[in-house]
Amino acid sequence: MLTVSELSKAAQATPDAIRHYVRIGLLAPSRDPNNGYKLFNDDDIKKVKFICRAKGLGFTLSDIQTIFDHSNDGQSPCPAVRDIIRQRIDQNRVRMIELNALQERMDNALDQWKSMPDGEPDGEAICHLIESIV
Repeated sequence: MLTVSELSKAAQATPDAIRHYVRIGLLAPSRDPNNGYKLFNDDDIKKVKFICRAKGLGFTLSDIQTIFDHSNDGQSPCPAVRDIIRQRIDQNRVRMIELNALQERMDNALDQWKSMPDGEPDGEAICHLIESIV
């Protein structure tokens, strides 16, 4: 049996992450009757490593719970995994377009501001640089 600290080292995750996974139900440790410490087993190491891999692929903790639920019910989670990642890919493409547009606005603003003097607060404007952008 492993404590939070031991599990975090074995699974290469932070103790805070382990505690969070317990709070939201991804991990269900037993309790040491003598001191109340949370105790984990080797399956929990696998689960935490799985969580880290899945997060690295863009899955949310809610997605991971869904994957665990399918697996615990004896169903293959693979169809759900494919559906979720397709959605994430579509969302990422939209975010990339939005981020590229934001980057362009920021670059244009900085170019425009290079020739503008610093303004002093005058009660009319908060920051004339930002207010000059249309």
